[in-house]
Amino acid sequence: MIHLSNTYQKFSQNYSNLFEKDNLDLFFQKVLVERNSQLSGYYDLPFKDNQEIFDYLKRNAEFLDSINNVIVVGIGGSSLGTKAIDALLSHQNNRKKIKLRFLEHTDPIMIQKDLRRIKYEDTLFIVISKSGLTIETTSLFKYILARFSLLKSDRKHHLAVITDLDSPLHKWCLQEQIQNITISPNIGGRFSVLSAVGLLPLAILGYDIQAILQGAKQISDNFFIKRKDNILKKALFLTKNETIYPINVLFSYSSVFRDFNAWYVQLWGESLGKFDTYQQKRGLTPIALIGSIDQHSFLQLIMQGPANKTVTFLSVENLSQKPLYIPDISLQGLESTDFVNQTSFNRLLKLQCISTKESIMSQNVPVDSIILDTLNEQSVGALVFYYELLTSCVGILLQIDTYNQPGVEFGKKILREKFTHS
Repeated sequence: MIHLSNTYQKFSQNYSNLFEKDNLDLFFQKVLVERNSQLSGYYDLPFKDNQEIFDYLKRNAEFLDSINNVIVVGIGGSSLGTKAIDALLSHQNNRKKIKLRFLEHTDPIMIQKDLRRIKYEDTLFIVISKSGLTIETTSLFKYILARFSLLKSDRKHHLAVITDLDSPLHKWCLQEQIQNITISPNIGGRFSVLSAVGLLPLAILGYDIQAILQGAKQISDNFFIKRKDNILKKALFLTKNETIYPINVLFSYSSVFRDFNAWYVQLWGESLGKFDTYQQKRGLTPIALIGSIDQHSFLQLIMQGPANKTVTFLSVENLSQKPLYIPDISLQGLESTDFVNQTSFNRLLKLQCISTKESIMSQNVPVDSIILDTLNEQSVGALVFYYELLTSCVGILLQIDTYNQPGVEFGKKILREKFTHS
């Protein structure tokens, strides 16, 4: 389902003492302590029954069968994960013909564009905010409430809210009798896609959310029960070489990974760029690329630029059930390209990935690989939880709080002051 290469195998020989059993056991215990402390509730999400979601689907079955649009009002962790999973799975036959849109910015041009031709009659608006106090989300929420008169008694079923239990937004929903689903306050936004934040819209679109969680559970069991150490070793290598290789490149081989790449950048950047317990600035900078497109752009910098990057190749063994082939056509003057004739595009992309990987390794760039057998709910759930768990492991080694974002709060404070004093 999901295959991981021996992490930075060529380079690990220089750090063999790092991967000794005692070292790995000590590191594993630290992760176990963090999970059991409930510092973050995402660790438990693969094992939740999600009854609230299924109750909502059953209660609103007739209405949900009538809609053509789902509009998610939310920003960052409230939208990126859902967008990523839908992009990865939208080729599947069980994906309903419902348009999924996101209101996640305060650009008035884009707001008007995104809501053009939207009628409330065939639309469900899902508002996602942990507290309801995020300025972008609440401002957009107020706008759709006014534009579509969603607080009228006969329109309230066009609105659903996902928020923290007992948050100000949750209390408002109870007061206004708005349907809502709550999540635990200890589940941060960027770690929330396997909660109702992602699962409710994905279930409405027709995806098998139980299979998504099953994939996540497999990664969790491999780590915590079977004690497979590939994630531990990768985290150890990255943090040991934090100053040598401060940039981590995710090279994803298919355009369907574009939104997943954006989710990865937020997860990695917002989680790991922090002051540590000694008030030292720590972090690993994420870069996300798409193959083969970025072979013609950023690859040059990796090959001959500063040797300060590690690269993870993400690919799918079988991207399409129906192969597409390059025709056996020879064009005058272009005969040098004929060597790929009659090859499937899937094989071409796969060999481009392998060739790029080998060329990068020839320049002594640390490389590892993640290969999915195919794109389905289970493999995507596994991929998401793999990256969440890897992020937590790196955060523990960096001695930071992986789950807060104090740097972001500075900007919010300044914005409020500008409005208060203007």
